[in-house]
Amino acid sequence: MRRVCAEGKYPDLFPMPPSDRTNAGPNRYYCRFTAGRSSSPVDGTATLAISGVEINLGPGHPKRLWHYDRLKTLEPVRPNAIDVLLSSPGEPGASLFVQGARFAADLTGYAPHLTARAARWRNWRWGLLLAAVVALAVAASFAAGWSPLKSFAAALPDSWRQRLGDTARESMTEGHKQCVDANGVAALSQLAARLSKAAPEGISFSVRVYDWPLMNAFAVPGGQIVLTKGLIDKAESPDEVAGVLAHEMGHGIEMHPETGIIRSIGLAAAVEVMLGGGGLANAGLMLAQLGYSRGAEHQADLDALQLLKGAGIAPKGLAGFFMRVTKMEAENSGGAKSGAFAWLRTHPPAAERAKLVREQPDYPATPALDEQSWEELKSICKTTIGPQKPENGD
Repeated sequence: MRRVCAEGKYPDLFPMPPSDRTNAGPNRYYCRFTAGRSSSPVDGTATLAISGVEINLGPGHPKRLWHYDRLKTLEPVRPNAIDVLLSSPGEPGASLFVQGARFAADLTGYAPHLTARAARWRNWRWGLLLAAVVALAVAASFAAGWSPLKSFAAALPDSWRQRLGDTARESMTEGHKQCVDANGVAALSQLAARLSKAAPEGISFSVRVYDWPLMNAFAVPGGQIVLTKGLIDKAESPDEVAGVLAHEMGHGIEMHPETGIIRSIGLAAAVEVMLGGGGLANAGLMLAQLGYSRGAEHQADLDALQLLKGAGIAPKGLAGFFMRVTKMEAENSGGAKSGAFAWLRTHPPAAERAKLVREQPDYPATPALDEQSWEELKSICKTTIGPQKPENGD
C-alpha cells in the first residue's frame, strides 16, 4: 500500500497547494477521503474535534463529522500503528485514510474502543458471557437433578450394568449363602413385582436374600438388590420389608450405585469391568465404603414413597421400623461395634426419615404380603446355595 498521508509533511502525491498545507495543526492531519468504490479519492484534512473527526475536503465538498463512538476500523489501532483506515456507519462505503503514528496515538484518546486492548476485551467479554451462560445452565441442570454421570450410566447397555452389578454383588456377599427356599423366593418375587409395577417404564429389579445375620440391604448396579436374613428377622411386618426394599429400588431408579462406582474409579476402569476385563475384585467393598450423599438418600426415600403409594402399600410400617431399630441400636452398646445395624448407619437420621413418612397423606392400602406369604418369606433361608457361611457370622 502506498502511504498517501503523512503527519508533519505533505507528500508530493497530494496535489494540494503549498498554502493549504499550513492548515495542519496539533489536532489536524492530512488525509485522503473516498466516498465509495466508484468515487475518486479526495485529499483534505481531518481534525480531532470534541465530538468526532471533522473532515474538510476543501471548496465544493461539504464538511463531515464522524462521531467517535461510531468510528470503525478493519483492524484494531495498535500503539505502534503508522496509519489508520476509518469508516462510519453514517456513510456506508466511505473511508478515511490518515497516515502517521501521531494520529493513531491521538485518536485512541478520543475513541478508545478502537484500540487492540478494547478489541480483546470485547472478545473476552463474549467468551466470559458464554462461560457464564454455560455455568448457569449447568448449575440449573444440577439443581433440577441432572447428573452427567447418571446420563452416562443410563446410556450404557443393560448387559454392561448387569456385569458391573454382578461383580459388586459377588464381592459384597462373599462368604455368605444365597437363600433359595422355593416358597420364600415366590413370596419375595411377589413383593418385588408389586413394587416394580409402580417404577418408571423400562426399569426392572432382581432381588436376592443372603443368609447373613447383619441387618442390611443394599443396591448394586443393574437393578440388583440384596436383603439379608438379619433384616427380615428384625422386621415385624411385610410392610417394613417393603419399605426398605422400596428405598433400595429408589437408589436403583436414580442409578446411584452406577454413578458412585464410576465417580470413584473413573470412566475407563468402569467400562473395562463392564466389558468383562475384571480388575475390580473389591467392587463390593468400595461400593459399601462410598456411601451416598444426604441428597441421594432423600431422593431414594421420595422414590420409595412413590413406589409404596403406587403399589398400594402403607408407608407407616417403614416409619415404625426406623424408630424401633434406632432404639434397638441405642440400647445395644455393642451394636455399632459389631455392625449389626449397618443399614441405619449408612443412611440419614431415622427420626428425620420417619417424620417424612408420617407427613404423607393417607391412601387406600393393603398389607404388602398376606400372612402365609409373609411366613414363607421369613423362612426363605431354609434352603441355601453357595459358599460356606463364615464361622463368625459376619
